[in-house]
Amino acid sequence: MENPYIVEPAAITSIRQETDETKTYTLKFVERERTLQFTPGQFNMISLLGVGEGAFSITSSPLQKDDFEHTIRLVGNLTRAIDRLAQGDIVGVRGPYGTGWPIDSAKGKDIFIIAGGVGLAPLRGLINLIIERRNDFGVVEIMYGSRKPDELVFTSEYDKWRAAPNISLFLTVDEVPEGFEWTHGRGVVTNLLGLSKIDPANALAFVCGPEIMMRFVARSLTIRGLAEENIFVSLERRMECGMAKCGRCMLGRAYICTDGPVFSYPEVRSLPQNLLAASF
Repeated sequence: MENPYIVEPAAITSIRQETDETKTYTLKFVERERTLQFTPGQFNMISLLGVGEGAFSITSSPLQKDDFEHTIRLVGNLTRAIDRLAQGDIVGVRGPYGTGWPIDSAKGKDIFIIAGGVGLAPLRGLINLIIERRNDFGVVEIMYGSRKPDELVFTSEYDKWRAAPNISLFLTVDEVPEGFEWTHGRGVVTNLLGLSKIDPANALAFVCGPEIMMRFVARSLTIRGLAEENIFVSLERRMECGMAKCGRCMLGRAYICTDGPVFSYPEVRSLPQNLLAASF
């Protein structure tokens, strides 16, 4: 990132509908040839003139050089405006910002990737990077839960993930509509840990989703024997400027946008507001 204050125009080259309220946008810088260099887990600030700016995870692999992707759920004024955009429209982009997943620490290790809802978005780029560099990592187990089957994101990629060597994908939902054919798990995502064959002694866990979900996942992983310092979570909450200037995401002495959004489990437990506290 040459100048963190500069907003560069990027064109929407394609849009993929993930769910009724979620789309994946492929973007490409328009004024100059530029490769977005980032680590999975980092985010960009995306803006629309006259509407606003927001922080969104980069969901593509960093090895995808010509363009990059963001998966955006419809939740507010900015995302409603983005939802109305079409292929060829322009948005402002600055970034990347924040800390990503500790990929170097994961080399040679088995990996839990555990997500809830749209929390799979910050992990998608990591999954695809692991597939592209498969020999660098051990066994990978992806455990993903959502409220209903039609709220699962990236469904068109599941077969590709399952086809990669030593990668397993486990799915679960809270509710199955009457008459809907569903052959996977039911209930909370922690139920899937019973299917794991990973040895916690040689593993890392990357977790993203609602904070209550991450709290129970972290607790369940430690009970299974995974060291707390080997659990990493993403806290994408309340970020506004991306540069620790506005203070909106400050928790104690930490800024989620610069010190995170990826933290180790012990780091999160040391923050105020009892985030992901071990006791319930």
